[in-house]
Amino acid sequence: MEINWVIIGWLIDMTLNGFVWLIISAFSLLIIDVTDKWTRKAVKLMGKADDWIRKFIEDDLFEFIQQKNLKMLTSIILLIIFGILAQLGIIPKLIT
Repeated sequence: MEINWVIIGWLIDMTLNGFVWLIISAFSLLIIDVTDKWTRKAVKLMGKADDWIRKFIEDDLFEFIQQKNLKMLTSIILLIIFGILAQLGIIPKLIT
């Protein structure tokens, strides 16, 4: 009886590849779990920052502008901001 070394080599290769991919998938799951926790923390932090910015802009900044009657200054600042956003393509240009 002759041993077919090609088939034996193929079986050994398949077994070793299976173990290697098992190890890779186990480490990948651990890394995904860690990065998922980091992503959740980052989203919570972004939510807190968003709430703080909205409170600052809506409450403090607009009241200050109304008290000091700075409508012309804010109009120019908004024009500059919207111009930059339009040039970057973030918002579509209203005038072509």
